[in-house]
Amino acid sequence: MKQKLILTTVISLLLTHCVTAHAQQPTKVPRIGFLSSSDNRFAFDRFHEGLRELGYVEGKNIMIDFRTAEAKRERLPSLIRELIDLKVDIIVSTAQPAIEDAKQATKTIPIVMIATFDPVETGVIDSLARPGGNITGVSTLQRELSGKRLEILTEVIPKASRVGLLWEPKSRGPVISFKQYESAARALKLSTQSLEVHQPNPDFGVLFSNAAKGRADGIVVIANSLLHQHQKTIANLAIKHRLPSINERSDYVDAGGLLSYAANDAARYRRAAYYVDRILKGTKPADLPVEQPTKFDFVVNLKTAKQIGLTIPPNVLARADKVIR
Repeated sequence: MKQKLILTTVISLLLTHCVTAHAQQPTKVPRIGFLSSSDNRFAFDRFHEGLRELGYVEGKNIMIDFRTAEAKRERLPSLIRELIDLKVDIIVSTAQPAIEDAKQATKTIPIVMIATFDPVETGVIDSLARPGGNITGVSTLQRELSGKRLEILTEVIPKASRVGLLWEPKSRGPVISFKQYESAARALKLSTQSLEVHQPNPDFGVLFSNAAKGRADGIVVIANSLLHQHQKTIANLAIKHRLPSINERSDYVDAGGLLSYAANDAARYRRAAYYVDRILKGTKPADLPVEQPTKFDFVVNLKTAKQIGLTIPPNVLARADKVIR
């Protein structure tokens, strides 16, 4: 009888210990992989802000692993593999090559894109309303903006007849954008000059000299991760050759570019946190429509205008959301 009582007590203690241990098991903290083709800390910081606004605190109820390829396209597959091996719950990415490589690497891990290209035309998703697969997020469709940027450039340079297009021909996003600019230029009776940027060592000095020799009246910078790494060089060369430039990202103007007309980057990066939150709460990426921005910023750098001897028309300046003086 005594042995039976002891056995019953031991079993009871073991069961109590198991129940207590189970109750003390820590809740799994979701892990997010943030992948960038270039070292885009501005994007990461704004995304981080968006998470905090939704109640996420890094190290407490969410973990974030930041990876950057530093504009070296060949590094992306290994970085994606690192994130997959870390068993991240979601991959967030800001550049087309990174998004496309992530799509090839996994069909199960949700991918939240922060895109500046057309994800439907490039085949990344099926449609904006029903993206399908494991990818969703926010995207700026450039088609409508290409003509707007050229219109702004012609307002600033009324006698413009020829525009240089600075772009990287090996990336599908810029290829599509280049064609859109050509089409928009024809509608405005502008001729275009192709200024192709090639890796691994782009010679921007030669390209801007060619633009000047070709009598380009202005430059459009078609943004991608490669050109982003050289934005200061691009801005300085445009100033040196007295070529007004309009850019697809506002940070180019902060670096010394003349003009930009673009979606509000901070808002787009913060909005990506909303998608992460929805996915962590159980919504499938395929059921989350891809959003397009509704706010666009027109930025003017008057310091640069003065350096190249250009007067911005008052009616154009009045429309600017931000003026750098």
